[in-house]
Amino acid sequence: MTELKIRELPDEKPVRMTVALPADIHRDLLAYAALLSGSAGAMDPARLIAPMLRQFMMSDKGFARARRQVKAAPSAK
Repeated sequence: MTELKIRELPDEKPVRMTVALPADIHRDLLAYAALLSGSAGAMDPARLIAPMLRQFMMSDKGFARARRQVKAAPSAK
């Protein structure tokens, strides 16, 4: 089986957002969804967006560093 970064989708209550994607990104989402679902049938490619964004943000060292700095900063009251 193909080794994918997204292995399963968490079952969480979503927050609705509307986003416009370039056609090539949509085609890639469709292809990724087909690979992920395999013989289980086609899945909704929109369900991949949140896990992909999460994976991207978790792998961004600059973002992680900035989040740690914000959490470590004392709150001004």
